[in-house]
Amino acid sequence: DKESGWSRVRTPSGAEGWVLSRYLMNIPAARDRLARAEKRLAQIEMKDRERQEAFAALKKEKAVLEQALQQLKAENKQLSQQLSEIRRTAASTLAIDSENRELKSKLMAMERELQTLTQENESLRDRSHRDWFMVGSGVTIAGIILGLILPRIRFRRRSSWDTL
Repeated sequence: DKESGWSRVRTPSGAEGWVLSRYLMNIPAARDRLARAEKRLAQIEMKDRERQEAFAALKKEKAVLEQALQQLKAENKQLSQQLSEIRRTAASTLAIDSENRELKSKLMAMERELQTLTQENESLRDRSHRDWFMVGSGVTIAGIILGLILPRIRFRRRSSWDTL
């Protein structure tokens, strides 16, 4: 009430009463504001510590993840090299397989040719033996015939004085 200079007030605990209006302020008292500011500062500092701890944890996690990333990059590079080696080996394997098939067919052809030449050689050897047998038989027969005929033929002997 402005005329009497008294004002009705209520405390935060719910108690009601009358106070002189001149003791009232439009803003809270400095003591209350200080207490609220200190409380708020403590809350902010606590949040700041929590955030700093979270930041430190994230920083550590980042370092761990960066290290893991480097390891994965190195492993990826190694695996890529192995894959390239495997691909090159696989390509050469196909070429080797093709060459192997070609060499097998050449080997089979050469084995057939060797078998043919061996048979031909054996045949020629048999023919050569037979030819020599025939020659030997012919020489023997000719020797027998000459042996029978030559003793019957009489040659006249000339004296060596006739020819002078």
